[in-house]
Amino acid sequence: MTTSHPNVPNDLEAFWMPFSSNRAFKKAPRMIARAKDMHYFTPEGRPIIDAVAGLWCCNAGHQRDEIVAAIQAQAAELDFSPPFQFAHPKAFQLATRIAALAPGDLDHVFFTNSGSEAVDTALKIALAYHNIRGEGARQRLIGRERGYHGVGFGGISVGGIVSNRKLFGGLLNGVDHLASTYDRSKQAFTRGEPDWGGHLADELDRIVALHDASTIAAVIVEPMAGSTGVLPPPTGYLERLRAICDKHGILLIFDEVISGFGRLGFAFAAERYGVLPDMITFAKGVTSGTVPMGGVLVRSAIHDAFMRGPEHVVELFHGYTYSAHPLACAAGLATLDLYAREDLFVRARGLEEKFGDAFQALRDLPNVLDIRTIGLVAAIDLAAIDGSPGLRGYRAMEHAFHEAGLLLRVAGDTLVATPPLIISEEQIAEIAGKFADVIRAVA
Repeated sequence: MTTSHPNVPNDLEAFWMPFSSNRAFKKAPRMIARAKDMHYFTPEGRPIIDAVAGLWCCNAGHQRDEIVAAIQAQAAELDFSPPFQFAHPKAFQLATRIAALAPGDLDHVFFTNSGSEAVDTALKIALAYHNIRGEGARQRLIGRERGYHGVGFGGISVGGIVSNRKLFGGLLNGVDHLASTYDRSKQAFTRGEPDWGGHLADELDRIVALHDASTIAAVIVEPMAGSTGVLPPPTGYLERLRAICDKHGILLIFDEVISGFGRLGFAFAAERYGVLPDMITFAKGVTSGTVPMGGVLVRSAIHDAFMRGPEHVVELFHGYTYSAHPLACAAGLATLDLYAREDLFVRARGLEEKFGDAFQALRDLPNVLDIRTIGLVAAIDLAAIDGSPGLRGYRAMEHAFHEAGLLLRVAGDTLVATPPLIISEEQIAEIAGKFADVIRAVA
């Protein structure tokens, strides 16, 4: 495709787009040129209201002046600092700030550059922790069906989304999966945590009986499964997982790459549910999507177990060239300042009911099978077109962008809304109205 507009490239072939239908996109590109607050803008200047915070990440909205200024100032002062055996002050400042937000004794932060790297890091820490404690047989990892934990080999091994796994061989050995927590026949049109399903955590006892606790290192789950189409945890489910892990000496990892930094009305979902995991992975919202960054929060007992032996020896042979990158740390500090100053986590909690009302009101529209709302997140399952699963969802995404001025997320035939936390009540109504228009358009 070629175009004469100065802000649009005239050759779309070289870029192999991630998680995208490349051929369809290049026939009718959905191009974004700039952003501000709640909106994207096309190269021609047409506004597109952002119903998904970019990709679950721009929680403070777009192009916030304070974050932009912090990144610019940092680039002018220190562009890069080696993270192996050296460090810069903002890395320690940001780690301290994040640890202060986390519940319990999750007091240590290992920085990565993405959620995928954060997950692989947490899994490696779990394996290494058991090794240094003399329980090296604990090598088995437990994920969950329909779970998403990024795209590293560790993450897709413990993940449970078929399309992300099927082309890549045997993946990691010794991985098992809990059952998905979702059953539409018992949970349809749920607001918040469904009443049915807490007992599904007991499946972990069966897995332990099959493999023996002495072989299992860690269980990893998303408190709210996001990428698979928004599956809130059933009441009591996470508490039961914690109790079973404690009983068998298994580490519990919460993947909060999506749910962290206000999405469910708290800094972390662990706080919402009153369950303290052994590690929390985070990314996305930590910099409001401005500079790539991720990390792992680790409880003190796990961290301290590594701090033995000669002091000059590296305690954990793991890390990334860009861990705690100066620009990312500057962006993270400015983002946390903004979250605190505007009280955005509390604000999101206060909007949850109105947000849920607006989306649950769409239940009688054509082809709607289920609607799930929690925090500032909503998912709408649409009936598939016979013989073409995912086609209705794709058409909805196209119509939303080109005709309705709306950026939404699709997971198969599920439409998802997860807007920036700065959204107003008027914008909630506007976005829900646009969703309704889109659903009717693809009926």
